[in-house]
Amino acid sequence: MASETILEGKKAIVAEIVDKMKNAQAFVLVDYKGINVEQDTAFRKNAREADVDYKIYKNTFLRLAAKECGYDELVDALKGSTAVGFCNSDVVAPAKVVSEFAKSNDLECLTIKGGVIEGEIASLEELQKIATLPSREALLAKMLGSLQAPISNFACVINAIKEKKEEDEQASA
Repeated sequence: MASETILEGKKAIVAEIVDKMKNAQAFVLVDYKGINVEQDTAFRKNAREADVDYKIYKNTFLRLAAKECGYDELVDALKGSTAVGFCNSDVVAPAKVVSEFAKSNDLECLTIKGGVIEGEIASLEELQKIATLPSREALLAKMLGSLQAPISNFACVINAIKEKKEEDEQASA
């Protein structure tokens, strides 16, 4: 009876991972070996702020979930210390939060082992490139700024014409 309960608990964990893998815009497998508790706490805080769900699972559970989702190529990366960063809202966030935290804290031990972006397995090179992209919010802000610039310039020209006409009217009066 107790072993059945344990088995059901393990199946529930695998089902949870499968659900997260299927619903995530992106996720990365992270090697965290050598990170201390203080660094891990700070990293988890950064992950939460970036809307990244960072969890540590047993590699056995991750292997079963990866195979169930059709991500067999990730199985080789599931050795040693492995955590996963899932994000449902931003394809850049998981890789970015790991990369930026590792750089800013001079941590060579916090590395990306593999990952998936929009349902496709990404190479380490792709994940590293994605980690350097601006966040979705930053890209939207840049786009909005680009759209507003011509309008703002047009408003300045209109205002300058108005002021010139007022000056001309005052000079002729």
